Amino acid sequence: AGFAVSLLFHMTETEVCPPSCNCKSLGEMKGLHIDCSSRNLTEVPALPVNTKRLYLQNNSLTSVPPGALDSLHSLEEVKIFDNPWNCDCHILYLKLWLEDVSAASLANIRCATPAPVRMKSLRQLTGNELGICKRLLPIKCLEFFWRDLILIAGAIITLILVAWALKFSKKLVCQINLSQ
Repeated sequence: AGFAVSLLFHMTETEVCPPSCNCKSLGEMKGLHIDCSSRNLTEVPALPVNTKRLYLQNNSLTSVPPGALDSLHSLEEVKIFDNPWNCDCHILYLKLWLEDVSAASLANIRCATPAPVRMKSLRQLTGNELGICKRLLPIKCLEFFWRDLILIAGAIITLILVAWALKFSKKLVCQINLSQ
């Protein structure tokens, strides 16, 4: 039974090489070298947690979903340039992740879209330039505004009713006391 448990543990530890990539072990307990470059990938594949070197350059990646790379704690090298990155507000996760993990790799990333930031380095982009998803915000803000307005009005009406009820109950108590 101990052998089966250790085998299962070993399998979950190393995980599997993404089918679209080429994986090499860097030796016992040293991690994996994962080469997914030039594979025409449109999304980042599921990666083993013990990835040490990750090569995703020269693909068709436009963005990375938030959290997709968070499990790669032992990563030492990442190459992710030569992809048609869409540098709108959704690229912020990748920018912040690379700032923590590989500033050199961040410097090599160029934006493909939208037009105002085309060919600019992702590292140089400011919050204003990355905020091109703002079109969605006014609707959301308006929804929150009306919801908050209704909640505030409800709270005020409730307070008025409670104050009125207290005033009325005092009058009632006074009348009962006077009649006695």
